[in-house]
Amino acid sequence: MPPANSVFAACGTTIFETMSRLAQACGAINLGQGFPEGLEPQPLIERLARAAQEGPHQYPSMMGIPALREAVAAHERFYWRTGADAAEVMVTSGATEALAACLFGLIEPGDEVIVFQPLYDSYLPIIRRAGGVARPVRLAPPDWRLDRDALAAAFGPRTRLVVLNSPTNPCGRVWSPDDLAFLAGLVDRHDCAVICDEVYEHLTYDGTAHVPLMSLPGMRGRCAKIGSAGKIFSLTGWKVGWVVAEAALLAPIAKAHQYLTFTTQPALQAAVAWGLDECRDYLEALPATLAARRDRLAAGLRRAGLAPLPCSGSYFLSADFRPVGFRGPDGDFCRHITEAAGVAAIPVSAFFDGGGPTHLARFCFAKTDAAIDEAMARLQRHFG
Repeated sequence: MPPANSVFAACGTTIFETMSRLAQACGAINLGQGFPEGLEPQPLIERLARAAQEGPHQYPSMMGIPALREAVAAHERFYWRTGADAAEVMVTSGATEALAACLFGLIEPGDEVIVFQPLYDSYLPIIRRAGGVARPVRLAPPDWRLDRDALAAAFGPRTRLVVLNSPTNPCGRVWSPDDLAFLAGLVDRHDCAVICDEVYEHLTYDGTAHVPLMSLPGMRGRCAKIGSAGKIFSLTGWKVGWVVAEAALLAPIAKAHQYLTFTTQPALQAAVAWGLDECRDYLEALPATLAARRDRLAAGLRRAGLAPLPCSGSYFLSADFRPVGFRGPDGDFCRHITEAAGVAAIPVSAFFDGGGPTHLARFCFAKTDAAIDEAMARLQRHFG
């Protein structure tokens, strides 16, 4: 056999794909993978159809079509007051490609990258393939508290980047202004940069405000912010993302991007540009819709005997399954409820490197009320 890259050869199939395949095989309701249902804005879909008919159909600029770059910059100025302009925006084929371009463009072999666990599962393979060394800092359940001493200790002379995901997948944590200010002080002291994964920027609940790190004093030139049209508009299959950063930081990221996907389908870009300008009512109504679904899911989990954890943002609610008497690890629990109860979830330990809590399962609440109700009824019947 030809040699395989050691980083990717060591990776198994993602837990999302594994559980989705199992859900399909078992006829289970899939509350594992984070794709929303029943939330797609129809006018935006119609706009895509029109853009596809009108064209053009050839390669657009690798940086993105001008209309979308300006729309993203206007979105940043309107919602987050970050002062971005179109020259500081680069369009990518989804937020994960944006993340890869940032890491490949900014890391030298041996550089250290601070990440927070639990974490999105693509972070570590990309960091390692780029030659970086991940320095994880754990957030502590049930409220996913930040240990500031542990964070300060993670910084060192080789620290090049921090990857900050807020609101956080999978735990639903939204970073507070105080914790952001503490992080900003460390970033400034150690002269490093931050990749800000803010794809759930509009999905915060109960009066919790999302604050971009980029908006804090001194952070404007140190942050590369990643956004996602798929998350903003509940259209995850569109795979349109972007990076917002000052020119000096964006330039090496753009050089990596040109050798990854190079560019993104122009009709999708045109539709997203229109949506950012014309669908603000949708963006502002979506959090209330999702908060109601979160509460619906949490109530159903409690009736089934599980104990939901706090969730201030994102699509995801974690729950402690020990109260139902299941004593195995979370991977076994998620397989069990998929096969025996017909409900799929994701084990939270999959979001840790080197072992995490094994008593929590992650459920997606960006589903229809009917799907949530049926899933909860199945769990309630199963656990009696």
